[in-house]
Amino acid sequence: MMNVTQDLSFIALISNASVLVQLVMALLVLVSLMSWFYIFRKLFSIRSAKKQTSEFETAFWSGANLNALYGEVTASRRRSGGGALERIFEAGMEEYKKARVSFGGKNIDTGVLIDGARRAMRAAYQREMDALEQHLAFLASVGSVSPYVGLFGTVWGIMNSFRGLANVQQATLAAVAPGIAEALIATAIGLFAAIPAVVAYNRYSHDLDRISIRFESFIEEFLNILQRQAR
Repeated sequence: MMNVTQDLSFIALISNASVLVQLVMALLVLVSLMSWFYIFRKLFSIRSAKKQTSEFETAFWSGANLNALYGEVTASRRRSGGGALERIFEAGMEEYKKARVSFGGKNIDTGVLIDGARRAMRAAYQREMDALEQHLAFLASVGSVSPYVGLFGTVWGIMNSFRGLANVQQATLAAVAPGIAEALIATAIGLFAAIPAVVAYNRYSHDLDRISIRFESFIEEFLNILQRQAR
């Protein structure tokens, strides 16, 4: 009885699996470790983005002078890089100031001022969202592909188990159980890699959608303020 238990232990099943199944398991474990790394990394980056966005929105809507706020944001970005919304604000304000200087003492075309600021902020917005969405595609791929990779290892292992039965005169459960058990471990590892990746991807996609809405709302509201000042 002790030998059966030892033969069917988790480590023993992995070590006795075929080379291809072991390679599948190793690949899935590596992918799982990478996905957990990106899960925690993305968790911290999104939390930081939310915090920095809230802090800047509080400062912006507190009634601070835009020129003074622009100077603070520029200094903050040079020191520590600043937050995503700060960089969007800085891009729009910088373009707005350059456009006003280019007009000099001539009549200011409000449409040109606002369009330039809008394009600058939209470009900065796209850069910030691309940075925040980095590695999400990897989590999506892990969540969708890992179960199938594990299933491939399982099918291969079960196929080898049944091929081994061809050399046995009497097929019993004891003869086929170890091979099937070691093959099913590949599916289990595939699910272990896929489930956290899917949960994290869905959660982070929702969080980034909310952040994106906050960015877009700020851009439109800030453009309205600039338009009133340009008149």
